[in-house]
Amino acid sequence: MKRLAILASGSGSNAEKIMEHFQHSDKAEIALVASNKTEAFVLERARKFGVPTFTFSRKEMDAGMLLEKLQAENIDWVILAGFLLKIPDHLTHAYSDKMVNIHPALLPKYGGKGMYGSFVHAAVKDAGDTETGITIHLVNEHYDEGKIIFQASTPVSLEDTPETIADKVHALEHAHFPRVIGELVGV
Repeated sequence: MKRLAILASGSGSNAEKIMEHFQHSDKAEIALVASNKTEAFVLERARKFGVPTFTFSRKEMDAGMLLEKLQAENIDWVILAGFLLKIPDHLTHAYSDKMVNIHPALLPKYGGKGMYGSFVHAAVKDAGDTETGITIHLVNEHYDEGKIIFQASTPVSLEDTPETIADKVHALEHAHFPRVIGELVGV
């Protein structure tokens, strides 16, 4: 059985969809949900599914504590689902080609440091783009520059606001991220 860990910093709606997707699988399990924020709602979502949780600070992650926890839990794959900290090199190397992220835009547009959530949707609106979407990609040492695994798009109209764009993007995330993870990890 493949053991997956989810890293998230906030509400965890994508994490919940992933936990739902794998809850009855006999080939993969969500073995851990970890967050850099002790108050993140994703931890409550994990408890609802009976998934163990772990919290850590940026300093502890940079010092290797998160990697030690992942290795102690025999984690095969790391899934970033709204995780806002840059992953340190020692972690990207340990999980080279075994760490996946979702980004709320069609990379390479609107990627990089500071480009997450509402900042991305506002940038799409401000640029007058007629489409946006999601990108699922492997994680490397640079923000949003890993190998692209999957993209899906949605139209953007003149009437759309950053909030309505966010709703469209969330729908794509929830529809595709769990399935693509399953394909990627081979289950």
